[in-house]
Amino acid sequence: MSTLILAMRQPSGVRPLVRVLLAAGMLGLTGCAVGPDFRPPAPPAAQGYAPQAMPSQTAAAADPLGAAQHFDPQRDIPADWWTLFHSARLDALIRRAMQANPGIASAQAALKQAQEYVYAQQGYFYPTVGLSYSPSRQQLAGNMGGNSPGIQGNGTIIQTYQNPAGPAPYNGPVIYTFHTAQLTVGYTPDVFGANRRQVESLRAQADMQRYQLEAARVTLASNIVAAALQEAALRAQIDAVKAMIADSQRALGILQRQLSSGYAMRIDVAAQESTLAVAQQQLPPLERQLQQTRDLLRVLAGNTPDQDVEHFSMDDFRLPQQLPESLPSQLVRQRPDVLAAEEQMHAASANVGVAVAARLPQFSIVGAVGGEASVFNQMFQSGGPFWALVGNVTQPVFDGNTLLHRERAADQALVQAAAQYRQTVLTALQNVADTLHALHADADGMAAAVRAEQAARVTLDLTRKQNTVGYVNLLVLLSAEQSWLQAHIALIQARSQRLGDTAALYQALGGGWWNALPAKDQPAGASPHAGGQS
Repeated sequence: MSTLILAMRQPSGVRPLVRVLLAAGMLGLTGCAVGPDFRPPAPPAAQGYAPQAMPSQTAAAADPLGAAQHFDPQRDIPADWWTLFHSARLDALIRRAMQANPGIASAQAALKQAQEYVYAQQGYFYPTVGLSYSPSRQQLAGNMGGNSPGIQGNGTIIQTYQNPAGPAPYNGPVIYTFHTAQLTVGYTPDVFGANRRQVESLRAQADMQRYQLEAARVTLASNIVAAALQEAALRAQIDAVKAMIADSQRALGILQRQLSSGYAMRIDVAAQESTLAVAQQQLPPLERQLQQTRDLLRVLAGNTPDQDVEHFSMDDFRLPQQLPESLPSQLVRQRPDVLAAEEQMHAASANVGVAVAARLPQFSIVGAVGGEASVFNQMFQSGGPFWALVGNVTQPVFDGNTLLHRERAADQALVQAAAQYRQTVLTALQNVADTLHALHADADGMAAAVRAEQAARVTLDLTRKQNTVGYVNLLVLLSAEQSWLQAHIALIQARSQRLGDTAALYQALGGGWWNALPAKDQPAGASPHAGGQS
């Protein structure tokens, strides 16, 4: 460690202090920043989401929600993608939830906190300036020379105690007042870029929080859409079960009257009672799921359980027919979780530079200008002013390899962050691939569900007519009713699944959050095409 100290009691000392601090500042600005310079990872080499090219459209079905969906790699995603379902209730609920959901508020606070850490670290680029004033009142012991003609200390003559009756007695005490005022300026030149790397790391962490905020918004919207679709499907299933219960109750009433008149057998009544009980048994689980889904919607909207929100039915939704299909190279610039993982790797890269700089010499400069006197208004008169300039260079010589191992730990943290980034990219690609496969498979499943429901409906209608004329017995009719109910519920689930797959695709492709930002703030490559809306 080396220290350079210059101390003089001259009024002109301010000028060399300013010159030295300016020179140190220039040295800090022109110094190099050690450690690796971060470069964004190369986009994945994948050209698609399956070994073979997927069809450009899904299957179609004869159903209000059965239209074929077409995939377009050039189509962009709107920030409010949920409006493509054309549900005013859904739009209103999501907009309120974005303002009231505690998770969004928490993510916003985390972002602001990270930004404040950046601003705080940037303050180290500037000198620190402090003012101090220290008045003191002291009594010197007489046997320390207190009755001598004067006391010389630190270059300042201290006035001795004057006894009006004559000289002070031998070894008599002396009481005096002393004033010191000074301006202190400290500066740490960022010669090897330790502070620049620290700011770089904190800025990357702030960007990571920004992407996590966008991910929270996309996830919130997706969860609300999924819950709204589940509610709509449950209501449709409950209506179907209630209709079946009502039919079974009417049929049971007829059979009971026929039994009393001798036109029906007890086994037929028992069979109908069993059918009614099975239908009634299906209702409570559906109602429980409905109420729990309603509870979820209230919480997502930031409401308490007693504050209700909009109700949803299948008639509230339309199926988007034109869907985006971003390429893998574009996907990594859209997904907020991938971008957050990239910024985490950026922060780890900057921390390597911080660890390297810690092993190199550290520089600091401290300067002070002030005055001292036993009388306040004499501090800056002749003999009172002083200045001091201290330069310090510190080089670690032996620390038990602490700094070396910290540098190696930072290197491994960068390796870990890079591996986590690659894993996040692979998961994102898998997410899109799974959703695309689900869209095609569930479209085929819905077409089959439509055919099955139509066939079951025709069978039920014919069986009812045959039962009316006595061609088939009641057991056959009950079987036909059960088959239709199961087919109808399967169709309802297929409709909901197809709508849910569409919402999942918008989420998997990033949710279009970049389109809510000014053009200058959009991530590079996020939306190279401005596609139309469906």
